[in-house]
Amino acid sequence: MVKLKSKKIINKKIKLRSGFFFLNCLYKLRSNQTYTHCGLSVFASIALSFNVHANTVQSQMVQFDIKAQRADLALIDFAKQTEQTVVFSFELAKQYQAQSVFGYYTQLDALNTMLQNTELDAVVDQNGLLSIKLKQINRNDNNMMKLSGVSAAVLPLLMAANSQAVNAQEETAKENIEKIAIVGSRVAGRSVEDLPVPVDILSAEALENTGQTEVGRMLQSIAPSFNFSSSSISDGTDALRPATLRGLGPDQTLVLINGKRRHQASIIHINTSVGRGTAGTDMNAIPASAIKRIEVLRDGAAAQYGSDAIAGVINIVLKDADDGGKAAINYGQYSEGDGETVNLDFNKGFALGDEGYVNVTLNYRDRAPTNRAGLHGSCQFYGCKELSKGVFLAGDPRELTADRNTFRIGDADSQQFGLTVNTGYELGDGELYGFITYSTRDNESAAFFRHNANAGGNPVLQDNDATIPLGFLPKINTTIDDISYNFGYKTQFDNDASLDLSYTYGENSIGYTTSDTINASYANFLRYDQGLSAADIRATIPREAYAYGMELSLQTINLDFTQDFDDYSFAMGAEIRTDEFRILAGDEYAYRDYDTNNGVSIYKGLSNGVGSEDADFGTQGFGGSSPASSVDESRDVISFYIDAEAYVIDDVILSGALRYDNYKGFGDTVNFKLAGNWSVTDDISLRGALSSGFRAPSMQQLYFNNVSTQFIGDNGNLVAKQVGTFRNDSTLAQSLGIPKLKEEKSQNRSLGIVYNVTDNINVTVDYYSIDIDDRIVISNHLGEGLSEKLTNDLVSAGVGAAQLFLNGADTQTRGVDFVTTWNTEGLGGTLDFTLAANFTKTDVVSIFTPDGSSLETVPADSVFSSQEISIIEEWQPEDRINLSALYKRDDWTVNLSLNRFGEYTVEDVDRQTYSAEILTDVKVNYFVTDNLSVNIGANNLFDVYPDKNIIGNTRSGTIVDADGNTVISSRGIFEYSRRSAPFGFNGAYYYIGAEYRF
Repeated sequence: MVKLKSKKIINKKIKLRSGFFFLNCLYKLRSNQTYTHCGLSVFASIALSFNVHANTVQSQMVQFDIKAQRADLALIDFAKQTEQTVVFSFELAKQYQAQSVFGYYTQLDALNTMLQNTELDAVVDQNGLLSIKLKQINRNDNNMMKLSGVSAAVLPLLMAANSQAVNAQEETAKENIEKIAIVGSRVAGRSVEDLPVPVDILSAEALENTGQTEVGRMLQSIAPSFNFSSSSISDGTDALRPATLRGLGPDQTLVLINGKRRHQASIIHINTSVGRGTAGTDMNAIPASAIKRIEVLRDGAAAQYGSDAIAGVINIVLKDADDGGKAAINYGQYSEGDGETVNLDFNKGFALGDEGYVNVTLNYRDRAPTNRAGLHGSCQFYGCKELSKGVFLAGDPRELTADRNTFRIGDADSQQFGLTVNTGYELGDGELYGFITYSTRDNESAAFFRHNANAGGNPVLQDNDATIPLGFLPKINTTIDDISYNFGYKTQFDNDASLDLSYTYGENSIGYTTSDTINASYANFLRYDQGLSAADIRATIPREAYAYGMELSLQTINLDFTQDFDDYSFAMGAEIRTDEFRILAGDEYAYRDYDTNNGVSIYKGLSNGVGSEDADFGTQGFGGSSPASSVDESRDVISFYIDAEAYVIDDVILSGALRYDNYKGFGDTVNFKLAGNWSVTDDISLRGALSSGFRAPSMQQLYFNNVSTQFIGDNGNLVAKQVGTFRNDSTLAQSLGIPKLKEEKSQNRSLGIVYNVTDNINVTVDYYSIDIDDRIVISNHLGEGLSEKLTNDLVSAGVGAAQLFLNGADTQTRGVDFVTTWNTEGLGGTLDFTLAANFTKTDVVSIFTPDGSSLETVPADSVFSSQEISIIEEWQPEDRINLSALYKRDDWTVNLSLNRFGEYTVEDVDRQTYSAEILTDVKVNYFVTDNLSVNIGANNLFDVYPDKNIIGNTRSGTIVDADGNTVISSRGIFEYSRRSAPFGFNGAYYYIGAEYRF
């Protein structure tokens, strides 16, 4: 018999640079172990004894790190890591090969995984003694109880759900489900409590319980530090919403897939919305049904993972089961009867012999558009006479019967197909692994309605009527394709070292097609150059064109080495990366100015006073990009890092990281991180971190350029203006003396406490401070009159205003994260509560213009308007609070969640503060059979809307007929703010669904 005694073991260990758990901190196995060897024969039973009661053993979550090896050696490692007595025949066990076990499991699942594909079974006798025996012995021994057959009704297994702790479903050995990282028995810690930094671990079940069908909305529902704001009539932002962490920008959060850097979306948000001037990651490109869990690191990590990790890191871990799966269908719609959504999921795991797995997910989602637009109250036709302020007498008789529902303001029409494949295969002394993600999404959103009385966008023809007499609503059709693949090989050495070599490629592309539109200048071309009649022009003018496309790709090669020593762990590695960005020209019709040459009207004086001579160019609603604006640029990056972590004394762990990055363009940067965790008592821990960080200019900020129609506030009204966005090295930028963009620099500080109040109550509180210098922002719409040089350049460029990317602001962010969980029993089942909150405040402490440039003499508040500052400081809620409860009894599960969205302020011509609102979500799930379940639920059950909009409106007014009867009276088309809506403005969403597991 071999007996091990331990004074103190903390059975928590996460290897540095792990692909499954992305923190560059680790749970270090600490122990003072004494090995006592008693007479051992080759036929002797081996008992590894720590005297732990069987019931506790079966329910406790433990982290395992057991490599594939002979079963006898694997069982010894199992006993060491669990402090559990295991009795087995050495001679019997050594005949079999055990599977690897890595991650958090109950002991039940760990043994089932480890002994898979062997003839061995784990059994517990009446006294609770754990033994390993042949399977045929188990069937004949009436005094033995198969461990895998213990009912889940008496074995509470920790899994992270919306409250991060629920009872597991009854499991058999074949289910082989790896449990996610939760520390301790029934302490449902969303934050991993023994790390120096706060982390949220969100399981697939937690995501599903939200009832949402998009990953972005799922995260927003259960992670208060995450925001996923909506806007409308904001071009591509309608199709790809900005995702933010801790109130910072979309590009200041790094996203990983299985621990590998994820590429950004090709779109850049240039319209007036949250995230203006930034390019983030498409959070909805990965189907939720492909996700095993999501890990949210709420701390700066640029010293570990490089650029973008200022606010934190989001790691999406893909499913990796080698059997089982599910097929699911979900249908829902909003209380207004629109926004019908059908979501279909299929997931299946397959074994690759005895050594590997492949997990495949298919998803299809069809979402109909929503519309919360107000009525069109202004005159649509010529001839109206103003009787008093805002009141008009109709002139054209068509005004009396005109359609007043002319706008579409809400969610875009969307169809998406997604495919995800995740695979791994044990090869030699290591594992060959990889993944493929692919999605394609078609969206249709609407632009501003072009009415009859719109000379620039709907020109008058020779019959004295508009080209499109009743007006038209341009549609912006986007096709977003996203693909990534990764393959690598990770090997373990006998000296507790590992080496991981991988290659990752990712690409996101978006193509814009404008439909139900016209190029207004082309109508004049057809009239004056081609001699067409008004009727022929209306019959032949093209109504659709391909505007342009964008592609962004990322190639990364990573080499990571880690080694564990007795008292510390060490890691180092290198990364080679290539970023590429392309803008593809659109159809000539989408961008060409047909009635102007070098700013001079070609047909001036030819109209004889009837109709237009100089109309707007490009497709109305969303103009195209010419070959002159095409882009094909690349950038190379090389990085090196070192990382170490050690227990300096009992209960104190310190970690440090240092990283060097060299970028083609702005040069190199060095960043560091220091972090620590002190277990003051068994129940209280203090944690803190100090780090520097950076964010390199994105490829879009460096090279994006186009001309678009933007509606800008002017004396209380929204006025259409052609605005040019000019790349950093453009002729206009160089003429103004704009310097090359350099990296943003940040300083992160955090301090937190973890308090295990009882076995069932856990509290974490974390304070954070983030200072960002030289923040890259997009300028205000710089028009004529600010400086003579700028005015001349705008005239040469043929635009009314220009916007440029500049290092132009310093910001400070302060905040607190709070998470508490309580898990108990009641109402005949289990009840799990989570209260989570985030309080964040960002201030722009300084704005400035480039020294030595033509903008140096322009007041900084003219280059960066108060609206630009407001977007950074005020357009996202300063607080988010989530209270959720999960109730499980027999075949029933009920999830109830209250989400509070705090106050936020929007500046749009004027200023408006929107009050805090509480949304209620509920989902009820019932298992009809062991495999089939049905669910029904509601998001925003009580149909809560944001405050009605009182600023930045347009198309308002009252129209009366000749008898004084009111034809229409409207306060405007924007019932709710189109600029920022943290939880949208669609109202209540009700749904039903069914799922079959196999």
